[in-house]
Parts: sequence; C-alpha cells; structure tokens
Amino acid sequence: MSFFSRIFKMTQAESHAMLDKFEDPIKLTEQGIRDLRKDMQGAMTSLAEVKGMAIRTRRNADNKKKQAADYERKAMLLLQKMQSGALDAADAERLATEALAKKEQFSNDALRIGEEAKRHEQMANKLQANVNKIKSTVSTYENELTTLKARSKTASATKKINKQLSQIDSSGTIAMLEKMKAKVEEDESIAIAYGELGTPDQNVDDEISQALLSGGSTPAPSQSLLELKKKMGIG
Repeated sequence: MSFFSRIFKMTQAESHAMLDKFEDPIKLTEQGIRDLRKDMQGAMTSLAEVKGMAIRTRRNADNKKKQAADYERKAMLLLQKMQSGALDAADAERLATEALAKKEQFSNDALRIGEEAKRHEQMANKLQANVNKIKSTVSTYENELTTLKARSKTASATKKINKQLSQIDSSGTIAMLEKMKAKVEEDESIAIAYGELGTPDQNVDDEISQALLSGGSTPAPSQSLLELKKKMGIG
C-alpha cells in the first residue's frame, strides 16, 4: 500500500470515529421516523389517486353495462312491437339489429373498462398494504424511541453517579475519618480525666489565713481532736 493510500485510510478511519462520536442515536431515530412519515404521506397520496381512478373506472364500467342492458331492452321492445303489428317487420328488425350492435359495443367497453378498474383496484390494494406496513413501522419505531429515551436518561444518570463515585478518594476519606475519630476519643478521655481530678486541695496555711481574716465563727472541732484534748487535760 502506498504512502498516500495509508494516509487516506487513516483519515477515513478518523472521520468514521468522529461521526460515531457525534451521532446521537435518538436524533437519528427521530430523523428516521420523520423520513418514514414523509414516505407514508407520499404513499397515501398515491393510494388516494389510484383509489380515485379505480372508483371512477369501476363506475364507468357499470354505466357501460347499464347502457348495454338498455340497448338489449330496446331491441326486445322493437321485436315486441313488430310481433304485435305496431311496427313494420323490416324496420323493427333493422332497428333491433342496430340496438344489439350498440349493446355489443357497450358490453365490450364494459368488459375492457372493468379489467382496467380491476388493475387499479389491485394496485390500490398493494399501496394500501404498503401504507399499513409503513404505519406499523412508524408505530414500532415511536415505541422504541420512547424506550430509547428512557434508557438514555437512566444511562446518563447512572454514568454521572458512577463518575462521581469513581472520583471519590475512598482511602483518603477513610483515613481522614479515622483521624477525626482518634482526636474525638482523645478529647473525650482528657475531659473524663479532668472530671475525676476534681478541685485541687487547698493549702492549710491559706485556710488559716483566710479564717483569721474573715473573722467568722470557728468550725466545730472534729471528734478525734476533742478526744485528744481530753486525753491531754486540755479544756
């Protein structure tokens, strides 16, 4: 492969990759549905035209049949008049023959136009089947589009959540929580220790000085002090 061919292949591959990246399946589906609806509209227009031709042709064929039957009836009336003597035999037979010729002409026209109407009706049936098929396809695509949109929203939300979760530093967060837990436990231990220590003992000299300065009543001596004074003979 030549150098330019390789360059072309690389460029083509990159172009396809870019197209795949930028193509939105939902938008493509919506465009496909719009194209199908346009095709359906064209098919329905053709169907209406063919059905119109079939109706007109069939009506024309029926009219030709009626005219043929009418000329046959007229030929029979002419022969009846001839039979009753109301009309000359030669004239009656001549006119009856002309009427039968007209009847034959209209019968042939009715047959030919009837075949033409039959072809139009067959074409209309085929077009109707195509229209029904397009309608069914459009309905199926619309249902799939609704499902696709719902799945796309779910996938987008899931992708966003998973991306956020993937960006969380779980090890760092756990380490930070453990550090905070240790600090809280340390503070709680120190608080308990301070509570157990209570108020520190007051210096005896300070108490004596405070008692002398306050001038208040002397506290009652303890039982052990009274017993010691009694033993020593101190009043």
